Amino acid sequence: MARDPRVDAYIERAAPFAQPILAHVRALVHQACPRVEESIKWGMPHFSHAGAILCGMAGFKRHAAFGFRKHAQVVGEGEPREGMGSYGKIASLADLPPDRVLLAHIRRAVALNEDGGKAPAVRKAVAKPPPQAPADLVAALAQHPAAQATFDAFPPGCRREYIEWIVEARRPETRAKRLAQALEWMGAGKRRNWKYERC
Repeated sequence: MARDPRVDAYIERAAPFAQPILAHVRALVHQACPRVEESIKWGMPHFSHAGAILCGMAGFKRHAAFGFRKHAQVVGEGEPREGMGSYGKIASLADLPPDRVLLAHIRRAVALNEDGGKAPAVRKAVAKPPPQAPADLVAALAQHPAAQATFDAFPPGCRREYIEWIVEARRPETRAKRLAQALEWMGAGKRRNWKYERC
């Protein structure tokens, strides 16, 4: 497949250290998948095959990146990586895996695209149970109608922030102080972290 001149231009504009990295990765992608299609997506070179993105690369000020759309299926999760891409921050050709490994990974990605293999489903977060207010907070809210109204109007996450802040106090005097502060803030209609919210 013909090479996209926009990818040529991207490599030419990249920092001098990144140019050989990007050119080398590009050549390996074409070697492993002669029918690969090049494009620029999100401002970076991407390679597609069988109607789906295969992999992409990018050059930054101090490092380059190369990664697979189906990273976990191609490379596996392994150790956490620094930076984007499947191989972390690449500052030189020596930071890349050996060519035989890269070619094997690219061919694996090609096979996944040809098989229509989907990326692993994102695990949905399990909903937390509604927060249960401790007895001292319930009693204090009953004595402060404005704070009670605010607390009742809060979504579960906002209630949980106040509840956890109060029950995590280690000393009774700290808990009492937090309880009084919570009543004051809720009486004014404020969330627990109101100081950090944008107006």
